[in-house]
Amino acid sequence: MRTPYCVADYLLDRLTQCGVEHLFGVPGDYNLQFLDHVIDNPDIRWVGCANELNASYAADGYARCQGFAALLTTFGVGELSAINGIAGSFAEYVPVLHIVGAPGSAAQQKGELLHHTLGDGEFRHFYHMSEPITAAQAILTEQNACHEIDRVLSIMQRERRPGYLMLPADVAKKPATPPVSAFTQTTPQPDSACLKAFHDAAEKSLSSSTRTALLADFLVLRYGLKNQLQKWVTETPMAHATLLMGKGIFDERQPGFYGTYNGAASAEAVREAIEEADRVICVGTRFTDTLTAGFTHKLRPEQTIEVQPHATRIGERWYTDIPMARAVEIISGLCRQYAGGSVAPARVDALTDEYHEGSLTQANFWQTLQTFIRPGDIILADQGTAAFGASALRLPADVNFIVQPLWGSIGFTLAAAFGAQTACPERRVIILTGDGAAQLTIQEMGSMLRDHQRPIMLVLNNEGYTVERAIHGATQRYNDIALWNWTQLPQALSQNGQAQCWRVSETAELADVLEKVAHSETFSLIEVILPKEDVPPLLGAITRALEARNNA
Repeated sequence: MRTPYCVADYLLDRLTQCGVEHLFGVPGDYNLQFLDHVIDNPDIRWVGCANELNASYAADGYARCQGFAALLTTFGVGELSAINGIAGSFAEYVPVLHIVGAPGSAAQQKGELLHHTLGDGEFRHFYHMSEPITAAQAILTEQNACHEIDRVLSIMQRERRPGYLMLPADVAKKPATPPVSAFTQTTPQPDSACLKAFHDAAEKSLSSSTRTALLADFLVLRYGLKNQLQKWVTETPMAHATLLMGKGIFDERQPGFYGTYNGAASAEAVREAIEEADRVICVGTRFTDTLTAGFTHKLRPEQTIEVQPHATRIGERWYTDIPMARAVEIISGLCRQYAGGSVAPARVDALTDEYHEGSLTQANFWQTLQTFIRPGDIILADQGTAAFGASALRLPADVNFIVQPLWGSIGFTLAAAFGAQTACPERRVIILTGDGAAQLTIQEMGSMLRDHQRPIMLVLNNEGYTVERAIHGATQRYNDIALWNWTQLPQALSQNGQAQCWRVSETAELADVLEKVAHSETFSLIEVILPKEDVPPLLGAITRALEARNNA
C-alpha cells in the first residue's frame, strides 16, 4: 500500500520537473527511509555507485548531458567523500543537488553523540563545509521543507551550480502537499534603459571593426546556447574558436572554425585569428591557467566584448542583469549587419604531423583516433595527456566533449562516463583516461558492467603520472604507480557483465581494434601502450608554463 504523500515525495517530484530521471549515490542508515520512496517512485531510478566520490563524478557527468543531476549520500562520512566531486561541479558550473540523509531532528536537538559525527553533539559542521562549494543550502524541517526545496532548486537552475539539502530521517516522512504547479525558471527582464545603452555600445564597437572573431567557452553549454551560437556562425561567416572546456560547441569540420585557443600555446593560425582580430566576442569564457598556458593570452579589454551569464562587458564598462541569451541575440544580430562581409577561412587541420606506422606515440595515437570519431559521440578525456591531446581533435557535429581542466581532479572521467552513459544510453561513449587516473575510480567499471553499459574505454598506459613528470620530477619515484594487468580487470569487477579487451602497442593494431569496436554492443577496454615521457605538444607548453609559475 502506498504511504501518505510526504516531504520525500515532494522532493522527488520537484527533481523530476528539473529533468532528473536517475539518482546516484550510496545507501547509509540515515538515508534508507528516503530511499524507500525513491524505489517506489515511478519517475526516478536509483543508481547505486561503488563509493560516494565516484557517485559525485557520475552525477556531474549525468548533469553535463542531461542538464541537472542529483546525488544522495549519508551524513558525515558519505557527504565528505563526495565533497571533492561537488567542488568540481561548483568550479565548472554543473548543477548537482547533493541530498544528505541526516540523523533525526530530535537527536540533533539533544546533541546526541551519534556515529558519523565528530562526537561533539554538533550537527552543522559539514553543512558549513558545503557552503563555499554550493550556490544554495538548506537544512530541511517539517515546516520549511517544501519552500526550501523550491528555493534551492531555483537558485541552482539560475546559477548552474550545485545545491545542498540536509534531510533528517524523520523529516523525509513528514506529510506534505503535492506541488500545485510545475517548477519553472523565470528569466528576469533587463532594464530597458540598460538594454538600449548596451545595444548602442555594442553597435559602436562592432561597426568600427573590419575583422571580428568569436571565442566561445563552456558557459555557452551550461546555459543552453549551443544551438544559438551554431546558428550565429552559419548565418554570419566569421572566424571562431573555443577554449578547451568549450570544445564541442561548434561543428569543428566546417569552414570558419580555427581550433582550440590556448594563448601562446595555440597553433599559429588559431592565435592569429583570435588575437589579431579588431574585435573578439568572448562568450562564456573563463581564462584559467591550464586553458591559456599560464595566462599567455593576449586579449585587451578595449579589443573584446565579454558575454557572461548575467552581465556583458564592452571595453571597460559592464552592463548588468542582461541574460546571456539576450546579449547573444543582440550581438549576433549586429554581427549580421557589420561582420557579414567577413570571409570564413578554409578549414584548418589541427593534426598536421605526417602519419607514421609502427609503435604508438602521442602523435600517431591521436591521428588514428581522429578517424574513429563520429557525430553524436560523447567523449570524456581525463586531465593530463588525454585532455590536452584530445584538444587537437577535429570534432564533428553534435559531439559532447567532457573535460575538467579547471578543477582537474584525475579519475573524474571514468565515473563521469558512467553518469553520461546513464543519461544517454543510446549514444556512443568514448573514455580517454590515463593509467594513473583510472586507478583512482576504477571501481565504477563494475557499475558499468552491472548495468550492461557499452562504453569504449581507452587506457593510455605510460606507466605513471606523465603530466606530473612533464611538470617536475620526470624520473622521481613519486610519479610512479603500481602496474596493473588492465585487460583482466573487467572479469574481476563483474560476475555477469560482458566485456572485450585488447592491449595494443602498434598503430595498425589500434586501427584494427577501433574498427572492431566501432559498433560494439558490449563494454570495450583498449589498453594503449605509449612511451613513458611522451606528451602532446599542447601539454608540453602548458606544463612548462606551470613549472615556471611554481618556481616563481
